[in-house]
Amino acid sequence: MDEPRTLPPRPRDRLYAAVTLVLAVLLLPAAFARHPGRARELACRWALRMRFPAEDLTGLTDGAMAAFTAARTEALWRHGQLIGLTSGYRDPVVQQRMFDEEVRRSGSPASARMLVLPPAESSHVKGIALDVRPHEGARWLEEHGARYDLYRMYDNEWWHFEYRPESGGTPPRRRPHPGVRYVIENGDQL
Repeated sequence: MDEPRTLPPRPRDRLYAAVTLVLAVLLLPAAFARHPGRARELACRWALRMRFPAEDLTGLTDGAMAAFTAARTEALWRHGQLIGLTSGYRDPVVQQRMFDEEVRRSGSPASARMLVLPPAESSHVKGIALDVRPHEGARWLEEHGARYDLYRMYDNEWWHFEYRPESGGTPPRRRPHPGVRYVIENGDQL
């Protein structure tokens, strides 16, 4: 990932990943009994639900949900890497509140768009955006996400990925920040 500075892996993230993988292995027989053809995915889902209990995957499109589930299953089983969701689908009212708060904090709609978009422009409202954690999980997703049509979209947000099946495995051009299109189209200054 090409951030100005790379965050080193945190020892606790490695520990959480190892514990979650061990838990998934322990849950595998129960998952196999429940759904033999998808036992690894189910055991992974159960283990990740224990690791990230506040995670909410509702509201994601079926495609985004399937892609994210497949990606994080491979990340855990093949690479021992955790990928958690901090934010997925957002209700338009919530998105508007976030945008309004950022306008107040930053001083203008143009500068607010560097971090938060209004509901009509937000991929979170469309159910195709995923804000992930930890940093190492985002690294894994940036490296392997194209297999699942999941792409990092902005230079300034290492955590933000979007489900873009129309890209056909070719990453869309990454933008410096979420509002770059608005700034260019409207000639606003940041």
